[in-house]
Order: sequence, then C-alpha cells, then structure tokens
Amino acid sequence: MNFLNSGDLDGTFLGRVWLPEAKGPGVVTLRGGNVIDITSKNAPTARDICELDDPAGYVSSAEGTVLGTLEEIASNSPNDMSAIHFLAPCDLQSVKACGVTFASSMVERVIEEKAAGDPQKAEDIRARVGAAIGESLRNIKAGSDEAAKVKQALIKEGLWSQYLEVGIGPDAEVFSKAQILSSVGPGADVGLHPVSSWNNPEPEVVLAVSSKGRIVGATLGNDVNLRDVEGRSALLLSKAKDNNASCSIGPMIRLFDATYSLDDVRSAELDLKVEGPDGFVLDGHSSMKEISRDPEELVRQTLGRHHQYPDGIVLFLGTLFAPTKDRDVAGEGFTHKIGDVVTISADGLGNLRNTVRLSTECREWTFGVSHLMRNLAQRGLI
Repeated sequence: MNFLNSGDLDGTFLGRVWLPEAKGPGVVTLRGGNVIDITSKNAPTARDICELDDPAGYVSSAEGTVLGTLEEIASNSPNDMSAIHFLAPCDLQSVKACGVTFASSMVERVIEEKAAGDPQKAEDIRARVGAAIGESLRNIKAGSDEAAKVKQALIKEGLWSQYLEVGIGPDAEVFSKAQILSSVGPGADVGLHPVSSWNNPEPEVVLAVSSKGRIVGATLGNDVNLRDVEGRSALLLSKAKDNNASCSIGPMIRLFDATYSLDDVRSAELDLKVEGPDGFVLDGHSSMKEISRDPEELVRQTLGRHHQYPDGIVLFLGTLFAPTKDRDVAGEGFTHKIGDVVTISADGLGNLRNTVRLSTECREWTFGVSHLMRNLAQRGLI
C-alpha cells in the first residue's frame, strides 16, 4: 500500500506506528523513504511534538532508529499486532470536527433533515431545495449581513433548517468526532453502526492544532457519516458520528515548514474513490477553495478562552463532497456496502485508504489513555 507519492517525501512528516516489542506506539518520521522511530523522553507522544515551538525543526533533526522502509511498513496490516504498522498520527489530542462548512454539503444536510432519514424521499426534496437555495448560498460569507438576509428569506419560504443556521449563521458547527486514541489509521477497517442503511464517507482535511491554538500541520481524514441516523434527528449526531472505528485519520501529519503551509491547506483539492466488492466505483471531490469559513476561524471557534484543550486538538474541516450518485435503486443515491475500499487523497498529504466493515466487526478499541501512560512508564519514557 503506497500512501505517499514520491513528490510528497520532501516534506516533514509526523506519524505513529505500533511497535510489537514495546507493546505500544512509537512516534515516527520519514527520511529517504525510511520510517524512523524518534520516540524519546523529550517527546514521547505526537502531542508533545505538536506542542513544541518548532515541531518541524525538531522532527527534522531528532535522533532516531530505522524501522524499515515506508513501503515495507505501509504494507503491514493494522490487524497484525505482531508486525510494525501505522496508526492514526494523533494520540492525546481531542478529535473534533466541523460540519456544514460547504454550500453543497449544507444542501444535502437540509435534504437529510427534510427526508427524516428516508433516502426514497430525498430525490424530490433535493430537486426542490437545491433549485431554491443551492447556488444562491455558494458565495455567501457565513455570519455576514448578506447571510442574515438570506436566512430571513428562507424562513419565509419555509426552507429554513438548523443545518443552514450553522452553514451561514455566525456560529460554526463543531462536535466531538471520536474519543482520544480511538481513531484508526491508514490501511485499517472503518466501521458503520449496524443500525444504519444509508451512509457515506466524508473526505476532509484535518488540522493538527496545539493547546495554544497554533496550527502546526495537516493530514487527511474520513469523517464516516450515518445519513439516516443523523437525518432522523440532529440529537442523534453522536450516534451517527462516534462508533467503533468510525474515524480514520492519516496517513501522517505533514508539519508546516518551508515546503508546506496553511495556504496549501486553503487551496487543497481532495479526491475520493470508493471501490465496491460489487464492481461499483464512485469518484468524488472536495475543494478547500470553496469552504465558507477560513480554517483559522474554525480553530478560533473551537479552541480559545471559552474552551481549552491542554493536549491540543485535531480538527476535521468539513467536506464539499455530497454522494448523490445512485448505487442500487434510482433516486436513493449512494450508500456503503461492506467491503468498500475508500481512498482519500490530496497532493502533499498522500493517500488515506480504508476498508468498510460494520463497527461490530472491526477490531475493538482497547488501548486507551491509561494503557498508553502505563506503557510509556514501563518503557522509561515518562
């Protein structure tokens, strides 16, 4: 499994791997196509590195041990605990996510709400709602006076929605996507709750942010979504979003340096491919140029004097992608099948590939914060 292109290797990367002999995780970087273990007492976790004044400078100069080539280790299965394999690149950071940050996906959230989670009703609603508000919202700045006027017009038309409120109103939607250390990494299975029959991947850029609110790098993420569950009620958001293996992040955090910056994130183009066991192929795209709130604004609304995160955060920025291509039944759009292979890719950030399973069939999450602390203590790292 190749998750970084040759041109990407010039950057400064921070990742995590499972070390069988240590029975715990190690912090790694890439040098000359090799995976280098840089775990140390000075910075035993990815969180510790992100808290440094110069994370990229530290990673570039840190002493380390060669674990193998990127190709070798990337080919190892995350289900094989006897082999070194990649994990999600974050550890102690809180995993947060922004929703409804793009006009097209905002329209789809309105449709989900109006259809009450029923895909058979979605097509008719999509035509009516999309025709009325889709393009008119594309260039509106969220929270602006113009957005407030559109809000009033939509209320008069009976089309106002809680999703449009967070899409063009002053306050962004930010929610907790996953528990600390529960995210899966490249090559792992991602999980769907068994109650769902209408669901989809969500390709997103994920920021690495320090406890002081400084954005230090970026990676990719799959904010797996249960459209029917969330569509029935927004109060079911946590059930729709946070399940076993439902959050994928990786392959590695690209730390900001002279080769990659927040401006590269702002102009990032994400591609999505879903390859089904039934031969079905879905291609999707998300352009960060069309986001309605700047990444720095989303960070400010998440972390600040109103809410502190002592170990920092990783923040999903939302997606433009809206899966409307029919898969089985005309008018019902897309939904996953077990065995789908999902690949999210972007220049500079690599490829994040995962296979879709039921959450009840994915590897159980058993290594939590207490296990990490005990493991690091036993290894003399804390």
